[in-house]
Amino acid sequence: MTNVRLPLLCAAAIAIVIASAVTPSLELSCPSGFFADSIGCSQEEGGVPVPVRKDVYGNGRIFDITHTYRPDMPSWGSVEGLGPDFIKQSESIKNGSLANSSEMKLGVHSGTHLDAPGHFFDHYFDAGYDVTTLDLEVLNGPALLVDVPRDSNITAEVMKSLNIPKGVRRVLFRTLNTDRRLMWKKEFDTSYVGFMEDGAKWLVENTDIKLVGIDYLSAAAYVHGAPSHYVFLRSREIILVEALKLEDIQVGIYSLHCLPLKLLGSEGSPARCILIG
Repeated sequence: MTNVRLPLLCAAAIAIVIASAVTPSLELSCPSGFFADSIGCSQEEGGVPVPVRKDVYGNGRIFDITHTYRPDMPSWGSVEGLGPDFIKQSESIKNGSLANSSEMKLGVHSGTHLDAPGHFFDHYFDAGYDVTTLDLEVLNGPALLVDVPRDSNITAEVMKSLNIPKGVRRVLFRTLNTDRRLMWKKEFDTSYVGFMEDGAKWLVENTDIKLVGIDYLSAAAYVHGAPSHYVFLRSREIILVEALKLEDIQVGIYSLHCLPLKLLGSEGSPARCILIG
C-alpha cells in the first residue's frame, strides 16, 4: 500500500512546486506607484503599462520635429488655441459601442503643416494645385538646420549672413520663436519671427532652396504675411513647412522626411516630419 501512495504524493508535490512558480506570491513587493497582478508588477492595475511619449528615437538619431496636437496649441488669430473640441470621441466602448472612435475638426494650417501654391494664389487653387501635387522628392532628403540671428525677422541681410551654400535644397530656419516657445503658448502671437518680403526674394533669387521650414505657424513675418507668401509660392517650386519643433537639436545636416495627408482640393495639410541624423 505504501508503494502505491508514494508516486501519488510525489506527483502532488511536483504540482504544488509548478503552481508556485507560475503564480505570483501574495507577498510580492512592488516599487511605489506599481501594482502586483498576474504578470508581476505593473504601473496600472490590470497590467496596462503607462504609455511613454517621446520625441527622440534610435539612441538620439531620430528626431520627431512635429508638434503634438493639443487643445492649447496656438491657432492662427485665436486667443484660445485649438480648443478642447478639435478632437472628440464619437463612439465609446464604455457607452456600449464595439470600438472606440474619434473625429477631428481643425484647420489644415494648424500645428506642423505644409502650404501648397493654392494657399495664396486663387488661380492656382482653381487649377488644382493642392497638397496632393506637392513633390515628395522635395519633402524627403538632406536638409540643413540653421540658427537665425535672434534680433530680427529674416531679411535679405540676414539671408546673406547665413552663407547657405549653393546646392542646398532644404533649409530649416530656427529662430527666436523656438527660444520663446511660442508654439507652447495658447494665444496666437503676432510678434513671431518670419521672412520679410526682401528676405524671401533673396532666397528665391540667390539660393537653390526648394523647401523652407520654420518654427511658427507662418514662414512669412506677420507684417509681410501676403507679400512673402507670394514670393515663395509664385513659382510653384518652393514648399513651405511651418510650425516645426526644432528645440534641442544641433545645427547641421540631417535627412528630412515630411509627409502631408493626401487631401484632394486642400491648399494645406497637417504633416508628420522627422529628422534622421
